[in-house]
Amino acid sequence: MSRRPLVREVPPTSWFFRHPRYMRYMSREITCIFVGAYCVLLVFGLQALAAGPAAYDGFLLGLKSPASIVFHLLALVAAVYHAATWFNATQKAMPLQIGEDFVPGNVISGAHYVAWVVLSFGILFLAGAF
Repeated sequence: MSRRPLVREVPPTSWFFRHPRYMRYMSREITCIFVGAYCVLLVFGLQALAAGPAAYDGFLLGLKSPASIVFHLLALVAAVYHAATWFNATQKAMPLQIGEDFVPGNVISGAHYVAWVVLSFGILFLAGAF
Protein backbone atom coordinates (compact mmCIF):
# COMPACT_ATOMS: atom_id res chain seq x y z
CA MET A 1 0.00 0.00 0.00
CA SER A 2 1.36 3.40 -1.01
CA ARG A 3 1.48 6.23 1.50
CA ARG A 4 1.72 8.98 -1.10
CA PRO A 5 -1.53 10.95 -1.30
CA LEU A 6 -3.20 11.50 -4.63
CA VAL A 7 -2.51 15.03 -5.77
CA ARG A 8 -4.72 16.02 -8.65
CA GLU A 9 -3.20 18.61 -10.95
CA VAL A 10 -5.60 21.51 -11.49
CA PRO A 11 -4.41 24.23 -13.85
CA PRO A 12 -4.94 27.54 -12.03
CA THR A 13 -6.15 29.49 -15.06
CA SER A 14 -7.78 26.99 -17.41
CA TRP A 15 -9.73 24.58 -15.20
CA PHE A 16 -13.06 25.93 -16.41
CA PHE A 17 -12.39 24.95 -20.03
CA ARG A 18 -12.94 21.28 -19.13
CA HIS A 19 -16.74 21.32 -18.95
CA PRO A 20 -19.45 23.52 -20.50
CA ARG A 21 -21.09 24.02 -17.09
CA TYR A 22 -17.86 25.50 -15.77
CA MET A 23 -17.67 27.78 -18.81
CA ARG A 24 -21.18 29.09 -18.14
CA TYR A 25 -20.28 29.64 -14.51
CA MET A 26 -17.14 31.58 -15.33
CA SER A 27 -18.83 33.62 -18.06
CA ARG A 28 -21.44 34.67 -15.52
CA GLU A 29 -18.75 35.59 -13.02
CA ILE A 30 -16.82 37.61 -15.61
CA THR A 31 -19.90 39.73 -16.25
CA CYS A 32 -19.41 41.11 -12.73
CA ILE A 33 -16.31 42.92 -13.98
CA PHE A 34 -18.34 44.92 -16.49
CA VAL A 35 -21.12 45.62 -13.99
CA GLY A 36 -18.56 46.79 -11.43
CA ALA A 37 -16.73 48.96 -13.98
CA TYR A 38 -20.04 50.58 -14.92
CA CYS A 39 -20.71 51.32 -11.24
CA VAL A 40 -17.29 52.99 -11.01
CA LEU A 41 -18.16 55.03 -14.11
CA LEU A 42 -21.38 56.19 -12.41
CA VAL A 43 -19.39 57.26 -9.35
CA PHE A 44 -17.09 59.31 -11.59
CA GLY A 45 -20.19 60.85 -13.16
CA LEU A 46 -21.48 61.85 -9.72
CA GLN A 47 -18.08 63.29 -8.87
CA ALA A 48 -18.10 65.34 -12.08
CA LEU A 49 -21.65 66.50 -11.35
CA ALA A 50 -20.60 67.65 -7.88
CA ALA A 51 -17.57 69.47 -9.35
CA GLY A 52 -19.75 71.80 -11.39
CA PRO A 53 -21.29 72.30 -14.83
CA ALA A 54 -17.98 72.49 -16.69
CA ALA A 55 -16.71 69.20 -15.25
CA TYR A 56 -20.04 67.48 -15.92
CA ASP A 57 -20.10 68.74 -19.52
CA GLY A 58 -16.61 67.28 -19.97
CA PHE A 59 -17.81 63.99 -18.52
CA LEU A 60 -20.78 63.92 -20.91
CA LEU A 61 -18.48 64.73 -23.82
CA GLY A 62 -16.29 61.77 -22.83
CA LEU A 63 -19.34 59.49 -22.86
CA LYS A 64 -19.87 60.29 -26.55
CA SER A 65 -16.54 58.77 -27.59
CA PRO A 66 -16.58 55.49 -29.59
CA ALA A 67 -14.73 53.65 -26.82
CA SER A 68 -17.36 54.73 -24.31
CA ILE A 69 -20.19 53.62 -26.58
CA VAL A 70 -18.57 50.20 -27.05
CA PHE A 71 -18.06 49.92 -23.29
CA HIS A 72 -21.71 50.79 -22.66
CA LEU A 73 -22.86 48.16 -25.14
CA LEU A 74 -20.60 45.53 -23.54
CA ALA A 75 -21.83 46.52 -20.08
CA LEU A 76 -25.45 46.26 -21.24
CA VAL A 77 -24.91 42.78 -22.68
CA ALA A 78 -23.07 41.71 -19.53
CA ALA A 79 -25.81 43.08 -17.26
CA VAL A 80 -28.58 41.38 -19.25
CA TYR A 81 -26.68 38.05 -19.27
CA HIS A 82 -25.94 38.39 -15.55
CA ALA A 83 -29.58 39.12 -14.72
CA ALA A 84 -30.93 36.34 -16.95
CA THR A 85 -28.63 33.72 -15.46
CA TRP A 86 -29.55 34.87 -11.96
CA PHE A 87 -33.26 34.69 -12.72
CA ASN A 88 -32.79 31.17 -14.08
CA ALA A 89 -30.89 30.18 -10.93
CA THR A 90 -33.56 31.47 -8.54
CA GLN A 91 -35.73 28.42 -9.08
CA LYS A 92 -32.93 26.31 -7.59
CA ALA A 93 -31.70 28.85 -5.03
CA MET A 94 -35.08 29.61 -3.45
CA PRO A 95 -37.72 26.97 -4.10
CA LEU A 96 -41.14 28.18 -3.06
CA GLN A 97 -43.37 25.75 -1.20
CA ILE A 98 -47.09 26.34 -0.80
CA GLY A 99 -48.60 23.72 1.47
CA GLU A 100 -47.23 20.35 0.39
CA ASP A 101 -46.49 21.35 -3.22
CA PHE A 102 -43.62 23.28 -4.68
CA VAL A 103 -44.21 26.08 -7.18
CA PRO A 104 -42.81 25.08 -10.60
CA GLY A 105 -39.42 26.58 -11.37
CA ASN A 106 -40.54 28.23 -14.60
CA VAL A 107 -43.20 30.18 -12.68
CA ILE A 108 -40.57 31.53 -10.28
CA SER A 109 -38.20 32.53 -13.09
CA GLY A 110 -41.09 33.88 -15.16
CA ALA A 111 -42.22 36.11 -12.28
CA HIS A 112 -38.73 37.61 -12.13
CA TYR A 113 -38.72 38.28 -15.87
CA VAL A 114 -42.18 39.88 -15.71
CA ALA A 115 -41.10 42.12 -12.82
CA TRP A 116 -37.96 43.06 -14.77
CA VAL A 117 -39.98 44.09 -17.84
CA VAL A 118 -42.56 46.01 -15.81
CA LEU A 119 -39.91 47.89 -13.84
CA SER A 120 -37.92 48.63 -17.01
CA PHE A 121 -40.98 50.11 -18.74
CA GLY A 122 -41.82 52.06 -15.59
CA ILE A 123 -38.35 53.58 -15.47
CA LEU A 124 -38.44 54.39 -19.18
CA PHE A 125 -41.85 56.01 -18.72
CA LEU A 126 -40.61 58.14 -15.80
CA ALA A 127 -37.53 59.11 -17.86
CA GLY A 128 -39.79 60.40 -20.63
CA ALA A 129 -38.94 57.79 -23.25
CA PHE A 130 -42.65 57.13 -23.90
